[in-house]
Amino acid sequence: MKNKGQNASQRAMSTKVTERSRSAGYAYAFLLILQTILICVNAENRLQQGDSPIEVLIWMINQCIPVLKQASSLQEKQKKSLLSKHRRSENQ
Repeated sequence: MKNKGQNASQRAMSTKVTERSRSAGYAYAFLLILQTILICVNAENRLQQGDSPIEVLIWMINQCIPVLKQASSLQEKQKKSLLSKHRRSENQ
């Protein structure tokens, strides 16, 4: 009987943690999208100021590399987090 109560409590806590991590993931995704949009707006401004399209494209690629690294890092953190949660639940 006691184990059932503890398991329900653990599941509730796990659900709250999952919801927080999901919310944080959405926030990070939104910020990365916003950063990408701002890069595009800045590229458009550079084109209007007379920079060549090739120069602007190279500039955009150089600006997007850190965004892609951030997204990849976030994805790796989420995978590690899910694996550790899964391992903890298996051990219990």
